[in-house]
Amino acid sequence: MPGLYLAAILVSAAGVALLDRRWRLAAWAAPGRTAAAVGIGTVFFVAWDAVGIATGVFVKGDSPLLIGIDLAPHLPLEEPFFLAFLCYLALVLHAGAVRALGRRTQRLDRQGAT
Repeated sequence: MPGLYLAAILVSAAGVALLDRRWRLAAWAAPGRTAAAVGIGTVFFVAWDAVGIATGVFVKGDSPLLIGIDLAPHLPLEEPFFLAFLCYLALVLHAGAVRALGRRTQRLDRQGAT
């Protein structure tokens, strides 16, 4: 079923965006910085992929889940979407972890003060 992989990436990204919106972790807290981080990260990882493809380390396998459009040899259309999702997910997870650890530290500080 062509396009299923891209659809899964987009649905997953929408789920992460809903969590981000609910807790205001990345894009809803700092949209410009989030867009810059995701953009820079995506460009970096696409360049990384290009080097891997050029050296023969990365090759595209055959899958009926891919749309079938290649941006370059061995670089399917879905790859930049996956890399952007990966960068966004990392930002949301990091922000969530920082917030959770900060609350835990505050709670421990309050317990120690009493």
